[in-house]
Amino acid sequence: MNTPICETHLPDRPATARGKVRDIYDLGDRMIIVATDRISAFDWINPVGIPDKGKILTGMTLFWLEHVKDLVPNHFISADLADFPEDFQAAPEQFEGRSMLVHKCAMFPVEFVIRGYLAGSGLKEYRKSGSVCGIPLPPGLVEGSKLDRPIFTPATKATDGHDINITPAQAGEIIGKDLAEAAAEAATKVYLRAREIAESRGILLCDTKLEFGTLDGVLTLADEVLTPDSSRFWPASQYSPGKSQPSYDKQFVRDWLETTGWDKNSPQPPLPDDVVWKTREKYVEAYRKLTGKGDF
Repeated sequence: MNTPICETHLPDRPATARGKVRDIYDLGDRMIIVATDRISAFDWINPVGIPDKGKILTGMTLFWLEHVKDLVPNHFISADLADFPEDFQAAPEQFEGRSMLVHKCAMFPVEFVIRGYLAGSGLKEYRKSGSVCGIPLPPGLVEGSKLDRPIFTPATKATDGHDINITPAQAGEIIGKDLAEAAAEAATKVYLRAREIAESRGILLCDTKLEFGTLDGVLTLADEVLTPDSSRFWPASQYSPGKSQPSYDKQFVRDWLETTGWDKNSPQPPLPDDVVWKTREKYVEAYRKLTGKGDF
C-alpha cells in the first residue's frame, strides 16, 4: 500500500487554502485543486490518511466530467502535470494523478443536493415533518425508499462546517432566483445521467452534492463531481428499503469511531490498519465498477 499524501507543500508557493480533503493553490484566474488522502468523519479530519484516496476521487471526477460535459459547462482545464507551473511538475510524487488545473469561478454559497432516495438528513427531516427542505413527500416512505422523482434539496455551510438544509426558495434568495433554478435544473440532469450510468454497472446513486458558480457570467459546474465523498453509492444487488444500505464510502471509519468512546469534540484517534485497508477497498471498488478502469 502506498504512503498516503495527507498534505502537499511547495518551497515557494504556500497552499492558498486547505479543506477537509483538498489543498488549493491560487494561480490568479486559474487554480489547482489537489485531492489529498485525508479523510474526515463527523467533521473531524483523522490523523491517518487513506492511501490513493485522492487519486481515486480525482479519477472519478474526471470520469464524470467527461460524461456530463454536454449537460452543463464545467471549470476543468487539465489534469496533465505538463500543463501545470514548473514547481508542480518538479514534485510529481505529491501532485501526479490527484490534481486538476481549473478555471476560477465565482462560486455560489449554496450546495446543490439532488436526492433520488430517502436517506441521511433527508430521512431525519421526513420523519419529523413529512417533507424535505420544504418539499412534501408521500406518507409511508421508509429508509432507502426510492422517490417518484429526484428532488432538489439545497444546503448551506455553517461556520462550524455542518451542512444546513434550506428550501429551494431560500436558495433563490441567496444567489438569485434565475441562477438557483438554472443550477437546480442542471444538477438534476447531471444526477439523472449519472444514475443511469451507475445503474448499468450495478450501483444505485442515492443522492449527490454538486457545486456551481459562474465563469464569465455562465453557469459552471465546479469542484469534485459524483465521488464517494460527495455522493451515496449503494450496491444494487444488496438494495433493501427499510434499513440502512451498505455503501461505497467511509462507513468503516464512522463505524470504528463509534466503538472507541471518542467524544466527537476533540481530535480523533488514529485509524487502525484494518479500517484503513477496508475503507480503501470500498473506494477502489466504487472506482472500478463505475469507470471500468483498474488503475488501483
